[in-house]
Amino acid sequence: MDLQRYYPILRESTLFRGMPDKTLDVLLGRLRPRLQRCEKGALLLLAGYENRELGLVLTGRVHAHKTAPDGAAVLVAVLGPGSVFGDMLAAAGAKSPVTLTAQCETLALRLPYARILEPPAADEAHFRLLQNLLTAMGERYFALDRRLELLMCKNLRTRIGRWLLGQAEAAGSDTFTVPLTRAALADHLGCDRSALSRELGRMQREGLLETFRGSFRLLDKARLSAAL
Repeated sequence: MDLQRYYPILRESTLFRGMPDKTLDVLLGRLRPRLQRCEKGALLLLAGYENRELGLVLTGRVHAHKTAPDGAAVLVAVLGPGSVFGDMLAAAGAKSPVTLTAQCETLALRLPYARILEPPAADEAHFRLLQNLLTAMGERYFALDRRLELLMCKNLRTRIGRWLLGQAEAAGSDTFTVPLTRAALADHLGCDRSALSRELGRMQREGLLETFRGSFRLLDKARLSAAL
């Protein structure tokens, strides 16, 4: 299996961050991963089933949904190239609480978790992989914490403002694009799509931001921050 063409993407991931080609050659040869090719709408992980593999998105985009008590599918994460999934599930041997669905043609790398946990003695590359895995789990925890902070906001404007400021900080710019439709963003913010559109419209008219489809430009971050 020739994975060298994907090495730049692997290096962007938390798991293989900054590793040179030689290190990746050794690790992937030892771990013997498999490639999973998915058409749009295909499942990468199904809620209620155990997972023994760690996954990494190489190309495409994946949505993670959780089913609410009323049966509605709530978007909890969007995964693009370099995103890791299934790490905490594989570590715990637990059943998945979410379903992962390909939003377009997607290619993922699946690594058997048992092989990751069996490093050869004094193998620096493998121990670095384990350190990166712990880092990935920590980042996943804090991403969940940020999501909970959003959902704890009592009103929609505060939720939107906190999300916008977080996206601008992550992008390093007041102008940024997100891979979310309005419906998906409404799911992420825990609100109705029409309510989200109305509130974004009000914020535009008040001179707080400009938006077009998936692009946003923050015009007055001070007023946005003051409302939090």
